Amino acid sequence: MAPSSFDFPVLSDTRPQDHSLPAFMVSTTRGFLPRQEPVVKLPKKFAVVDSLLNRMPVKTISGEPGLLGTFSFGDTLLKELPDLSDAVDQYKDDLVLMNALYRDYSFLASAYLLEPCHERFVRGGEYGLGRQSLPSSIAMPIVKIAEIAGFKPFMEYAGSYALFNYRLEDPKKGLEYDNLRLIRAFEHGLDSSSSEAGFVLVHIAMVKKSGPLVKATVEMLNGAATRDRERFNDGLQILVDGLKKVNAVMNTMWTKSKPNGYTSFRTFIFGITSQSMFPNGVVYEGVSEEPMSFRGESGANDSMIPLCDNLLQVKMPETPLTDILKDFRQYRPGNHREFLEAVREFSIQSGVREFALDDAQSAALYLQALDQVRDFRWRHWCFTREYILKHTTHPTATGGSPIVTWLPNQLQAVLSQMLDVSAHCSEIRGVSDIVETVNHQQEALRREVAKYCGERGVAAS
Repeated sequence: MAPSSFDFPVLSDTRPQDHSLPAFMVSTTRGFLPRQEPVVKLPKKFAVVDSLLNRMPVKTISGEPGLLGTFSFGDTLLKELPDLSDAVDQYKDDLVLMNALYRDYSFLASAYLLEPCHERFVRGGEYGLGRQSLPSSIAMPIVKIAEIAGFKPFMEYAGSYALFNYRLEDPKKGLEYDNLRLIRAFEHGLDSSSSEAGFVLVHIAMVKKSGPLVKATVEMLNGAATRDRERFNDGLQILVDGLKKVNAVMNTMWTKSKPNGYTSFRTFIFGITSQSMFPNGVVYEGVSEEPMSFRGESGANDSMIPLCDNLLQVKMPETPLTDILKDFRQYRPGNHREFLEAVREFSIQSGVREFALDDAQSAALYLQALDQVRDFRWRHWCFTREYILKHTTHPTATGGSPIVTWLPNQLQAVLSQMLDVSAHCSEIRGVSDIVETVNHQQEALRREVAKYCGERGVAAS
């Protein structure tokens, strides 16, 4: 018997002063953003970490070349950074600070491992090999911190590179885009007008809009469980409206971060898994003699569209590409993972898809929601084409997925489901226009994937 209500503990009051809770907990107010603004300044015991990171970027806040700009970061780190594991233990009960330490140590790890690749790339060569071992001064603390904070001991999208990596220039102005600044950066990101800053800050601005998606999810699930059609449709409308706002922010990427600038800082967000830079993994010195392997930073780790996939019961094909999608689930904050899994299970139990298709008006709203997911994934594909495929032939994305075929795997699944759903609401105004877009994009995507696969000599499916 299906439960009558969705009882996952979604927050409305995010309790920003409570540091005994994880930094990331899903809420109807801040969505998938951290419960509070990220910690910017580390305790004095970690002054050397702060100093290294301030001097690290290719161009520092002063405009002068930093350690990565002179290719001297690794050597400097080995000379200056001690093992601060004991200091970590002193703050282990402060989970918000643990998240800040996780952010900062993951920046140290990525910069150290990928600095040689960056040097070769800017000199016009291939990436070649990264450093194959992580010194104990990074490895031992980051493993400890990651275990406490609930992350993998390598850079992740939410906990490190993006969603816990901003500060407010003026706290009174809040999360307005022009008030956001990066805390850490690899290239020129401390300059808020740079392409690196724009790339990260647009993601933060998108996730700022995720609260309504969480609220819509709760309303839809409870509406489906109780067979309350009005509540269900209201939730669907909130979801559609919320996704439209997310997509509108996403579209600003074109002006905030230039396509020809992405590959210059992208080097540092590659992972270990399925990457030529680390053919045998990376040895975490002082932790294990066996090499370790983790996926890299990727927007695929964001929780908004996976939430919609689970809520709307999008059927993914049984392919190795979908297996990668499932693997990405591990690279999110623990509370996000638990929430998305709870939504998936409850959506199945309450029959969200069947309930939506049982009524033409609900089916039309459900189709509109899928259409916004399509729009998001189509834009993501367009970004991949313009920012990556036209500038590099490296075969894998930063997270380790095949660069040409992975996104189309998910996009085609949504397009196919939309055609199925449209048959249940074909008489509703606007449905025919959506179907026309689907038919056009299916063919355009097929041609583009074939083109880029042909250029790279890889199979299209």
